[in-house]
Amino acid sequence: CSPVCVPGSVIQHSARFPYYCIIFHLFYIFYAAYVNSCQLVLKHRTSVSMNFFRGVITGQATGPQPTGAETIQKLCDRVASSTLLEDRRDAVRALKSLSKKYRMEVGTQAMDHLINILQTDRSDSEILGYALDTLYNIICNDEEEEQDESEDENAQKQTDDLGAQFTEKFIQDPEHITLLLTLLEEFDFHVRWPGVKLLTALLKNQGVQVQGIVLVSPMGVSRLMDLLADSREVIRNDGLLLLQQLTKGNAAIQKIVAFENAFERLLEIISDEGCSDGGIVVEDCLLLLLNLLKNNSSNQNFFKEGSYIQKMKPWFEVGDDNSGWSAQKVTNLHLMLQLVRVMVSPVNSPGATASCQKSMYQCGLLQQLCTILMATGVPADILTETINTVSEVIRGSQVNQDYFASVNAPSNPPRPAIVVLLMSMVNERQPFVLRCAVLYCFQCFLYRNQKGQGEIVSTLLPSTIDANSISAGQLLCGGLFSVDSLSNWCAAVALAHALQDNLTQKEQLLRVQLATSLGKPPVSLLQQCTNILSQGSKVQTRVGLLMLLCTWISNCPIAVTHFLHNQDNVPFLTAQISENLGEDERLVQGLCALLLGICIYYNDNSLENYTKEKLKQLIEKRIGKENFVEKLGFITKHELYSRAALKPQPIFPSPEQMLFDHEFTKLVKELEGVITKAVHKSSEEDKKEEEVKKTLEQHDNIVTQYKELIREQDAQIQELKEQVASMTTQTDQMQATISQQLSQIQQHKDQYNILKLKLGKDSQSQPSTQADGSQVNGLQTEELSQLREELEELRKQHTLLQTQVGDKDALIDSLKSAAQTSESSGGGSANTELLQELEALKSQVQSQLADINQLKTERQELLRRAEAGAADAAPSSDGTSDAIKELESRLSAQMSETERLKESQAGLEQQLASATSTVAILQTEKSKLQSELQESKKEQDDLLMLLADQDQKIHGLKQRLKDLGEPVEDEDDIDAREQTSDEEDEDED
Repeated sequence: CSPVCVPGSVIQHSARFPYYCIIFHLFYIFYAAYVNSCQLVLKHRTSVSMNFFRGVITGQATGPQPTGAETIQKLCDRVASSTLLEDRRDAVRALKSLSKKYRMEVGTQAMDHLINILQTDRSDSEILGYALDTLYNIICNDEEEEQDESEDENAQKQTDDLGAQFTEKFIQDPEHITLLLTLLEEFDFHVRWPGVKLLTALLKNQGVQVQGIVLVSPMGVSRLMDLLADSREVIRNDGLLLLQQLTKGNAAIQKIVAFENAFERLLEIISDEGCSDGGIVVEDCLLLLLNLLKNNSSNQNFFKEGSYIQKMKPWFEVGDDNSGWSAQKVTNLHLMLQLVRVMVSPVNSPGATASCQKSMYQCGLLQQLCTILMATGVPADILTETINTVSEVIRGSQVNQDYFASVNAPSNPPRPAIVVLLMSMVNERQPFVLRCAVLYCFQCFLYRNQKGQGEIVSTLLPSTIDANSISAGQLLCGGLFSVDSLSNWCAAVALAHALQDNLTQKEQLLRVQLATSLGKPPVSLLQQCTNILSQGSKVQTRVGLLMLLCTWISNCPIAVTHFLHNQDNVPFLTAQISENLGEDERLVQGLCALLLGICIYYNDNSLENYTKEKLKQLIEKRIGKENFVEKLGFITKHELYSRAALKPQPIFPSPEQMLFDHEFTKLVKELEGVITKAVHKSSEEDKKEEEVKKTLEQHDNIVTQYKELIREQDAQIQELKEQVASMTTQTDQMQATISQQLSQIQQHKDQYNILKLKLGKDSQSQPSTQADGSQVNGLQTEELSQLREELEELRKQHTLLQTQVGDKDALIDSLKSAAQTSESSGGGSANTELLQELEALKSQVQSQLADINQLKTERQELLRRAEAGAADAAPSSDGTSDAIKELESRLSAQMSETERLKESQAGLEQQLASATSTVAILQTEKSKLQSELQESKKEQDDLLMLLADQDQKIHGLKQRLKDLGEPVEDEDDIDAREQTSDEEDEDED
């Protein structure tokens, strides 16, 4: 049954005429009874309509109004029981309108019905959109957060928890997330957009659980990546927000998104939106890129290998007009700079960082950043972030550091960028974060850059100071002795980085002299630092100076000697350590203990008054060893020490907390243990340790000598192996050529035999006519003369070859004898093998020559027979001339083969030359062995002489014993007795 539609005119007339009202009222009573009897599903709609018409007709409510929970319950019943799609759609629409006001009721009662709608009514996009919007309203906390401003904290916390509770209920069944991912494939805007918003809200509330479900869902991430290709900007932009939530803290999803071509799509969107001049969409793209790249080495490598770093350069082309910077542009450029820093962060692997730094320099990105750095009108926060970015791009890269050293500021006259930045660092009117950024940039410029360290220290030396220009050294000295404690600390740390792990510059800095006042002699920089310490300045100043002094004299005995040479330094340090001061002075006491410990550990005992032993005795008398170690431990126990040890970048919430430097924390960690051991060691242990060091040095020298000797022998062995390999290859080549020539000779033999048979038959079968015979005779005489000349040339060549072969035979015999002698002395097995191979080659060459001689004799016989046939038979046919031509061509081929044999013989000569060189080497080794044999013979002769002397002495002693009447048996008697006993034993057997 369908509801009856009542015209509006009837309602209007019913309000005016009571008769119509009574009839209309009775009609609706019967209609309600009819509906109940038919058990219609639309109970709620009918009751609402009846109440509405009753109110319109009577002008007042006929009963109590239903509560929100009751209304929602009735709507849920309609959604569950209605068979018509339109009724379910109207009910879901009503739930959507109530979901914001009655969030708790709709969430608890309608969520299962809404999920069922998503599963069953896939064909109707409108009802799907209503259901998704309703689920979004009850799960999302954003709208509630806007209304929570007027509520108390407890109510706000309760409403915030609603989203998490409903999200947890929704994701109890992972199939719900899979269903939602399937709905995102729908192109209809009313389905796709609310689906994206709902999944984003789920990720905000329960990110880890939803990420796990999406990760195991088939093609889950790929479906979400399709949102970036949607032509509707609303869906694309909300898709960016969805991917931001999806990629937070999940490396596996980050990798999948990256390999789904996310970098290419995001960079295209940024370019289309106008790069840094774009809107909020560019910001969302950059945030997503940061999620994909931060702390993900795989994605960083993929980003670099895909040449996406080169596509970042246009982002930083800000132009000359920097007057107007919108808030969105500042945000975008700030995120772009952070993206560059992610690729070259010090926490990345050194290899990956170096590769990215190289790419940034080659594509011109570093040059573009330096342009922004030196530009005017740039906002302070962008300038600060640019300085930090340039710092990490050049950190540890020599090429990038050299380029940065060559950058000049656009001033008149031009000044180096380093000088301009240092001017900002020591200027107390500059913002604190900017000064920290400049200090970080200076530290990164000097990190593993001994060339840059030397340039900075050279600006302090007297020979290089230019009075007409401001140098980095002058600015550092000015900041070091300024009245501003922060300038003192920054300058001290910057100068310490100029000395980090550079013994040469530590020694050079000892030459720096300062003019403190007129009429007084200059004072060294080292002495001036200790003078400021003794004056009792601020804690921050003293901490900076003590860090500078510890870095300066560590691992530099000359600097330790200069420091101890001043008689006031050691008493000042012991006084500072021994006093009981407040909490603020504990750090200063610890640094003084560290400085005094460095003076002990790196002391070369060149000053008699301050040797290692005397300084330890002074500590034991004035301070006490345990007290000294306790004060030394104040450094690492300080709360700011661990914070500074985390990252190289100096990040401090306030200037007062700027006390420790990252590199100095490494130095403390390295020296604390060794200083503690050095203080507790006795003089005997020190002596033993020095002796052990000396012996170790000696052993190291011996080991290095043996290593060098082994390297030389390895090189010689490698050369000999290469020579043997080359000779074996040459031998193989020669054998191959010889086998080819043997096959060719065999072919020629067969051809000659065939020709002999043909010529014999032709000479017997051809008639003899006088006229034709004279012509042929004339032709044959010319050809025979040519053949005779060729035979003469071949005979000459044959004799030359025989003489050369004889010479080589003699040479080979001599080599063979030398090789045999060297082989008998114990060496040269490899050379004998080579000589055997050469002998085999020689035999093959001789066999080839024999074959050639045989062929020549056969050719001469053929020529004689041809002449005899010409004189007797005088053949008239042209067959013999053709045969002779064939013979000539074969003879020419044989001559070419002879030339090849000559070339092979030349190769044999080269091999013989190399063999002679090896034989010479063997002969030298033989001479060495003979000399050693002569020495061993001399030693044997000496031993025989000693044995003979001993035998004489034994014989004389035996004779004396016999004279004295003692029974002494000779060796002959003993042997005879043993022989007789053996014979008796044999007889018994």
